[in-house]
Amino acid sequence: MPWQEVTRMESREEFVKLAMQAGANRRELCRRFKIAPKTGYKWLLRYAEQGRGGLIDRSRQPRRSPQRTAAEIEQRVIKMRCAVLGSWGGRKLARRLVIEGGPKLAPSTITGILRRGGLLNRAAPAPRPFQRFERPAPNELWQMDFKGNFATIRAPIRCHPLTVLDDHSRFSLVLQACADEREQTVRSVLTEAFRRYGLPAAILMDNGSPWGAAGAQPFTAFSLWLIRLGIRVAHGRPYHPQTQGKDERFHRTLKFEVLRHFNFTSLEHCQREFDSFS
Repeated sequence: MPWQEVTRMESREEFVKLAMQAGANRRELCRRFKIAPKTGYKWLLRYAEQGRGGLIDRSRQPRRSPQRTAAEIEQRVIKMRCAVLGSWGGRKLARRLVIEGGPKLAPSTITGILRRGGLLNRAAPAPRPFQRFERPAPNELWQMDFKGNFATIRAPIRCHPLTVLDDHSRFSLVLQACADEREQTVRSVLTEAFRRYGLPAAILMDNGSPWGAAGAQPFTAFSLWLIRLGIRVAHGRPYHPQTQGKDERFHRTLKFEVLRHFNFTSLEHCQREFDSFS
């Protein structure tokens, strides 16, 4: 004989009918149904007032939410999100809201606003073990690379964005619109960065020009210049850009938030937008 399944509503209805009988021991019934006496009397009162419908679970949403963000602020956040084509999350929008004279909101609050507004429709990815690699202190390792070059309106001038990130903080140390990818150009830009931030213990680069060497030669004139300054030179594995994952991720953000929005007229125009971004 199969087990008889009892729903929550059926259990509540059975309790109130037994408890309403003459001479019923309601405390004992509460122990039998494994509920608190306060809960038992609550169901009895609701059943007496509303009948069986009073045994249905009610919404636990508060009738008033005095701490909820004002509707006009929520609309302002949504407009800001739409203005950047959905590329900013809670932290960036919270900071921008303060800069523009708005209230200080927690990033989680802004994320909730975006979710209620239907702007976070993507399903959450499956959880996976968290693992992050970073140096324990600033200036222990810099990551350096060129973002893919692109043409400006004033042909044949092309922009070669040179990026340098601190591995520990992901701080953008260099975002320079260069006219080429020559050794002397990179030396000049790095010299200014060294004067401003100090010398790093090591710099991680890929195997391309001007810091990579073809064939069996392990060093270039550029890498020897860094070594003489006391900087350890490190190269990623060939055809493995994930070795410089932080810089590659920065390139993706740079393309999404800056490069795709402009028809650059000159290197000076590029640099103005880079400075505004960084």
